[in-house]
Amino acid sequence: MIRHMAGAPAASHFSILHIGKFYPPHAGGMETHLRDLATRQAQTAKVKVIVSNSGWRSDQSVTEGVTVMRVGRVAAVSSMPVCPGLPAAIARSPANLVHIHTPNPGAALSFLMSRHPAKLIITHHADTMGRRFLRKASDPIVFRLMERASRICVTSRRYLESSPELADFRGKCSIVPLGIDPQFAAAADPETLGKLRVQFPEGFILAVGRLVPYKGFDILIRAMKRLQMKLLLIGIGPMRDDLLRLATSEGVGDKVIMPGRVDDTRPYFAAASVFVLPSVTRAEAFGLVQLEAMAAGVPVVNCDIDSGVPEVSVNGETGITVPPGDPAALRDAIQSLLDERALRERLGTEAKIRVNAEYSADLMCLRTMRIYEEVLQNS
Repeated sequence: MIRHMAGAPAASHFSILHIGKFYPPHAGGMETHLRDLATRQAQTAKVKVIVSNSGWRSDQSVTEGVTVMRVGRVAAVSSMPVCPGLPAAIARSPANLVHIHTPNPGAALSFLMSRHPAKLIITHHADTMGRRFLRKASDPIVFRLMERASRICVTSRRYLESSPELADFRGKCSIVPLGIDPQFAAAADPETLGKLRVQFPEGFILAVGRLVPYKGFDILIRAMKRLQMKLLLIGIGPMRDDLLRLATSEGVGDKVIMPGRVDDTRPYFAAASVFVLPSVTRAEAFGLVQLEAMAAGVPVVNCDIDSGVPEVSVNGETGITVPPGDPAALRDAIQSLLDERALRERLGTEAKIRVNAEYSADLMCLRTMRIYEEVLQNS
């Protein structure tokens, strides 16, 4: 449920254009963030979102008060949609604030080509990773976009301090953590929750994410060797078969359950004993899924990677942080939480308090709107 944000600046003079890659129902962390922000802003401002469509046609609709224009896509290059109509669509917007969500070199180029005169805000979700050949062309475009920006929102201080892309622009950066609706995240379907508790009366270890190398799920499977509890690894991706083979070769095939895609993960968080985010590189820029576990009152085991991940769930306060890529350290952290119920409950309680106090979508929106106000006042 979207609620009016107490303390939000008057926004009747805001006309906001968001530019992203995709928009829900397309799944993804950036897409969820964009919807959560835009729908809340639409309570008090005129909000339009321009993203890529899945096909070559363009279409426009209004959902939850937000005008969503999906521009026709003719191709994709390394997961970046190619939308020839995007510069013109941006240029036609009368918005006095444009907010681009990066990494998205195609949108960066399209905005610069559009010569749109509005104040520019960027939310820098992550640096552009890998793809060295393409980055020779895209890096100068991204640099020019950041030069053009009035303010750059970064999701954590740790990521800001470690980002090479932001190194020249730290003076115009503001920390705006991502957020979720904690009440919605904690509202598990009772029927599904009941079934999970019958199926796993002792609880289970939970991990959720796309099955790709940087997520570190291979490390988690190796850590299962001496753990007696079952692991539910929810997600789809190219590593699925490799991970299943690894579980068999490590002798833990009977303890690792991989149900694939799950549309509503909230009952799984509610029934879990421990949540694990074993990501091994800063490609995991924030770890939004940690907030879902925290909202359910579940302690988190994460890794000390050079990103916002250990800043979200704090070692000794809401969970345990271990070195990345270390199966033994990961196993010991999980085991300590399974062995000590009082510790598990204390960390879970603190996790729930933290997500409500620091990582709500309402607070995220309020912080963003205040930045808009400052930018317009200083123009």
